[in-house]
Amino acid sequence: MANELTNRFNNWMKQDDFFGNLGRSFFDLDNSVNRALKTDVKETDKAYEVRIDVPGIDKKDITVDYHDGVLSVNAKRDSFNDESDSEGNVIASERSYGRFARQYSLPNVDESGIKAKCEDGVLKLTLPKLAEEKINGNHIEIE
Repeated sequence: MANELTNRFNNWMKQDDFFGNLGRSFFDLDNSVNRALKTDVKETDKAYEVRIDVPGIDKKDITVDYHDGVLSVNAKRDSFNDESDSEGNVIASERSYGRFARQYSLPNVDESGIKAKCEDGVLKLTLPKLAEEKINGNHIEIE
């Protein structure tokens, strides 16, 4: 019974309905939820593998930097012309344009070995880790 009531409350509070999305759209003026670069980060023993969706963005409009343990990705997409009906009305427009940026904290990376490739709307990065003996830092014993 308690689970059923909890489920009803959660379903009632879901942001899928018209009014929930209306508030989100109204107050989210820069539409940052849609502007975020959607990312998958996988860590192996030897490297970080990063996949970032960049659909419709040319690789010349993407910059990638790694500095002090932080991977920074910046991209831009210029404006575009939407198809409209005979009266000039756009029926729907969900594509966004402008500048996009994300930063990822990925420590202990061998900066000289970072590889990047962009294909099929996905930026693929491989950031090899430093060998254990090269990692900066000290273990401090507590007395």
